[in-house]
Amino acid sequence: MYLLLMLVLNISCAKNKGKLQESKAPEFSGSIQTDTLTFTSGIRAIFQDSKGNYWFGSLQEGVAVYNGHTFTYFTNTDGLSDNQVLAIREDKEGVIWFDTQMGVSSYDGSSITNQTDAAIVTSQNMVPMQGNESFQEEWMKSKNDLWFGAGVKEGVYRFDGQELQYLAFPPHKVLNPNDNLFAVTSISEGKHNRIWFGTYAGVFGYNDSTFTVINDATLGFDRTIAPLHIRSILEDSKGRLWIGNNGIGVLLKEGDSIINFSEKNNLIHPTSERKGDASLPGTLEHVFTIAEDSKGTIWFGDRDAGIWKYDGVKMTNYTKKYGLTNDTALAIFEDAHGKLWFGMQDGNVYIFNGNTFEKQF
Repeated sequence: MYLLLMLVLNISCAKNKGKLQESKAPEFSGSIQTDTLTFTSGIRAIFQDSKGNYWFGSLQEGVAVYNGHTFTYFTNTDGLSDNQVLAIREDKEGVIWFDTQMGVSSYDGSSITNQTDAAIVTSQNMVPMQGNESFQEEWMKSKNDLWFGAGVKEGVYRFDGQELQYLAFPPHKVLNPNDNLFAVTSISEGKHNRIWFGTYAGVFGYNDSTFTVINDATLGFDRTIAPLHIRSILEDSKGRLWIGNNGIGVLLKEGDSIINFSEKNNLIHPTSERKGDASLPGTLEHVFTIAEDSKGTIWFGDRDAGIWKYDGVKMTNYTKKYGLTNDTALAIFEDAHGKLWFGMQDGNVYIFNGNTFEKQF
């Protein structure tokens, strides 16, 4: 009997290996449900809500939620603003919010609402810029805020727990009105009540009173040679600001100093044009996502050269030989259990086991 019991337990464990075990399996009112994740267009966002459910935002196919047993999908036919989902958040009431390419949507557990249509526009009464700072009376921060990009518009949306407001960025030089170079590509909240907004052509930092602007002009860059093309930003637990670019690698801001971290670590190839051309292996030139884990390790997802880990001393590069099916990570997320999740360009999702990557979905 003892041997029989052990055999049954071993078989059960083997069947459940690698699967997420949830105590509850809530039902979601999406239009489609599957046992496996069906995304193929790339995983742009990963999020775990307060109930333990995992949400995955795709580049073209909307959003999926996993309750530990099944995946439920939401697209624009269900009310989602757009099928390109850039970020996922949760408010204090447990409502899930989606930052999409064409606006902001929310899910209250039963239906999706396009919040952008009702957003209050507060983009007037701008005070002219003085040096690298500006102030707009309508801008403010609170601890319950949720911040979102404004799609193809220049500015952001702020949800204060009651309403969604559109806020314009401070005055800046418009390089080409048709290029949307100041549309938000990444958002990071940091120390000293500051929040950072990365756009293609620059970074805006706001601390409830003033703006800090980082762009080609403030950095002294020649746009024809090595222009900013920001795709990701992160202020880490030490207050350092990491700026991931599509071509010139990673910039690192510590205090008032800004250096090219990739260049310092010889991770830009000598033949690189430092623009959008494909990079060679072993480089860190096109950085589409940056994250910090609970140990203080910084992770980078490069468009061409795989995943990079910086432990404060050395850089480690992970590519397909470590179990990945491709070398482009678009999302990095650490869940409540300390597991590191990686969303890939081909729609696969991996967990890092400390040495290699295991495919989860």
